[in-house]
Amino acid sequence: MSNPQTSSSSAPERGFSDEEFAGRTERCQTAMAEAGISALMVCTEPEVRYFTGFHTPFWQSPTRPWFTVIPASGKPIAIIPGIGGALMRSTWIDDVRTWSSPQPEDDGVTLLVDCLRELTAEGGRVGVPMGPETHLRMPLNDVDKVRAAVGDFVDATDIIVNLRMVKSEAEIAKHRHICRLVSNAFDELPNLLSVGMTERQAFAAFRGEILRQGADDVPYLVGATGPGGIDDIIRQPSDRPIDAGDLLIFDTGSTYDGYFSDFDRNFAFSHAEQDAFDAYRAVWEATEAGLEAAKPGATTTEIFTAMNEVLKANGSLGNDVGRMGHGLGMQVTEWPSHTASDDTVIQENMVLTLEPGLLWAPGKAMVHEENIVVRAHGAELLSRRAAPEMVVI
Repeated sequence: MSNPQTSSSSAPERGFSDEEFAGRTERCQTAMAEAGISALMVCTEPEVRYFTGFHTPFWQSPTRPWFTVIPASGKPIAIIPGIGGALMRSTWIDDVRTWSSPQPEDDGVTLLVDCLRELTAEGGRVGVPMGPETHLRMPLNDVDKVRAAVGDFVDATDIIVNLRMVKSEAEIAKHRHICRLVSNAFDELPNLLSVGMTERQAFAAFRGEILRQGADDVPYLVGATGPGGIDDIIRQPSDRPIDAGDLLIFDTGSTYDGYFSDFDRNFAFSHAEQDAFDAYRAVWEATEAGLEAAKPGATTTEIFTAMNEVLKANGSLGNDVGRMGHGLGMQVTEWPSHTASDDTVIQENMVLTLEPGLLWAPGKAMVHEENIVVRAHGAELLSRRAAPEMVVI
């Protein structure tokens, strides 16, 4: 296991080369051929960005649909609202078909159907991701129109999952960089927070520090404080003042060039009871077990079991969260999940989180999380490893 503390501090180049996008597309097309799929349609932000490089915050608007079609050979085809035409044409994509949107009576449906018919003229099939953690970002009425015109879709979830779970070195460099920035921000927290601040003020101070360190955005920041323990770690901050003896957890998903970090840290203010320090040590040691287990050829279930055995040995009252970590990429959570039954085989260059959670007393939870990339030898830390003893502010 290696640590990122010695890595270069320089930011990786933004975007990707045309060769990177061509490689993604060719691997997709190989899988499509094996599955008998002539055209694969995607319409969510990460999939469109993955194949084209089209990167914009305009996805925050739900009004317009956006489509990208991967043919059996050649470059992807973009079928998008005219407002995005100039940006899409600045990517490596050549075939960009646009319409004036919003146009509810035909919001790209005719253009999409014409494209799919071109690519499936000889009876080919259209693939669409249908499985867990996928969705179609278009009105159901329009889905029905497309199906009526081109036939039923074929589930292409495995193609997308297998492509996106294994990262390129260029993708890993972006993960490493944002993890370094957020690690730096966590190191600054004892200088930013104090007893008497409200949770809301503490959240604002931490978010500001992450941005000051150089992150592009902090789309995900949750956490809580509590007297001697915490029972809800995903809520929004309140105006509750922080008091001596409180515990604090911050869990953040921050981004650089569209790629996420996702890890947390736990702190105590002024002092804490010994059972809180013991709980912290338990999840830290569980993470050590996860780091040891995360090797090519192992399974997500084996990683889960390795961490869970440590937690059970330390008096765990159970874990109803359902998993102890997950994949990481252009989304703050991606495939796979470390669960008791997932059984995904770990491959080299997967970027993962390890996230053991311990319910150490009724209403008191301790969660710890690190980010790793799996190498041939095992886990390489992307986040800077947390201290083995809980930090007291």
